[in-house]
Amino acid sequence: MIRNIQELFKITATLVIGSLILVNCEPDADQLGSQFFQDGAKGKEVSYPIIAYNSNNHDSIRTDAARLQSATLGAFSESQFGMQKSAYVSQVRLSGANPDFGTNAKLDSAVLVIKPQYAADSVTTVTNDKYIYPEGAVPAKKVVSTYPVIKYGNTKIGGKTLLNFKVYEVTDFLGANTDVVYSNKVVNTGAQIGAKTFDGNVHSVKVTKTGDDTVLFERSAALRIPLDSAFFANKIINKASSPELSDAASFIRYFKGIKVSVDENNGYLFNFDPTTTELNLYYKNDKVANGVTTREQSVYMMNMGGSNAYFNQIAFNRTGTPSATGLATSNQITGDAKLFAQGMGGPGIGLRVPAADVANIRTLFNSNKIGIISAKIRIYTDQSWTNAYKKPDNFVVRQRNLNPKPGEKEYLDNYLIDMSTLAGTGIYNLVKAYDLQKTPAHYDIGITQTFKDIIEKQEPNYDLIINVGSYTTDTAGSLLGAIYSSLGSQNFNTRSYTPNRAVFEGTDTNLANPVSDKSARLILTYGQKQ
Repeated sequence: MIRNIQELFKITATLVIGSLILVNCEPDADQLGSQFFQDGAKGKEVSYPIIAYNSNNHDSIRTDAARLQSATLGAFSESQFGMQKSAYVSQVRLSGANPDFGTNAKLDSAVLVIKPQYAADSVTTVTNDKYIYPEGAVPAKKVVSTYPVIKYGNTKIGGKTLLNFKVYEVTDFLGANTDVVYSNKVVNTGAQIGAKTFDGNVHSVKVTKTGDDTVLFERSAALRIPLDSAFFANKIINKASSPELSDAASFIRYFKGIKVSVDENNGYLFNFDPTTTELNLYYKNDKVANGVTTREQSVYMMNMGGSNAYFNQIAFNRTGTPSATGLATSNQITGDAKLFAQGMGGPGIGLRVPAADVANIRTLFNSNKIGIISAKIRIYTDQSWTNAYKKPDNFVVRQRNLNPKPGEKEYLDNYLIDMSTLAGTGIYNLVKAYDLQKTPAHYDIGITQTFKDIIEKQEPNYDLIINVGSYTTDTAGSLLGAIYSSLGSQNFNTRSYTPNRAVFEGTDTNLANPVSDKSARLILTYGQKQ
């Protein structure tokens, strides 16, 4: 049995970030009630304004090792949502207990290695055919490939893409990698132990021997932050054979971890795989052969993935922004005119079909024998969201019981019934997105089976809460939340590290006769036999 949720997610060393996203050429109806078009049935499409409100996630979301398949770093500010800033906190472990650094070991340098997602098809290559490899002065060819990191936000500030990273020693014990940690957790830090000005690009290096192309040196593309050599010499190299380095439990209480953050409050956010992060110590020690002592270069890699506790610390500042006003004045009973959806713990959107409309549709079902063919909720981005930032591709959708009885949950853990029964059929998409490169874009959320059950089986008319993110799948494309539903299907998603956001039109002030044709609405298609 899988030990814990983190291990479950780590199955995805091969994880595919899966989403139930649209193919625009697909038909709108998912055919659940298509039998009503037969034998003289007549189809009808009607639109009902719905109540849409801002759902406050209190700027908090789980970002511990169990949830963080992709971590974030950086900072981004814009006028609608304000500032969002992400730092990374992690334990560091020795490669093994009681490390032996050899005789007369001296540290040359220490480097933190972070591997951001980058645009592999936008490579710039510089080749030096007359390079001399320093170890043995070997004639060689050196190829340096440069890739732009995939960024969300202001990719150029003042014509540049610079972010100033700082690394600090953490002074709080970070616990176990199975601990639940939320993004608003703050840890105490000590000395600054590293810094780098980052230009937004990562570089790979390959050195091959002239003549036979033997690979002499190879380094993958990464953000490499130089660290304080004296600090790590005293903390690690000079402490060889000490009790602090004798086992993992002692070490993570001796050197508790690091925090990586940026100075800026405005720039961009990027993603990286936390399990591939490393802290490398480059040192020399004495080697004796045939009575001759030489100094040999070695590298000691300290692991920051695997068994380590790590999390993203995410901060927000919405002071004076429309989203701050929208959240402060949100009304989940009558709805909000503007909706603000933001990933990484930011707000989501609540949606409700008014009880009166549900009652009327039930009457049509009972009295007129209608058959529901398709039900979907449509939301439009607001005209104020006219920037070039990438719009959300996907949403996760969760049912909310506004009036739970004792023992009942407010937020249901399972997928919508549509997801549970139809996700693998090829005829259903939870979210269909249209015109993402335009203003407005719009999204259709497929709730046919959910709504049929509300009307035909008298199931509760729960609110729907949508948040920016997508559900995750395994390499075969199967939904992880369906495979491990006992752990809560809704837990298997990308919300904690999806930075996208957008402003949407909400509820029109006149529900009976809405002025805007872009307000949130239910679109119902039903058939009725003649």
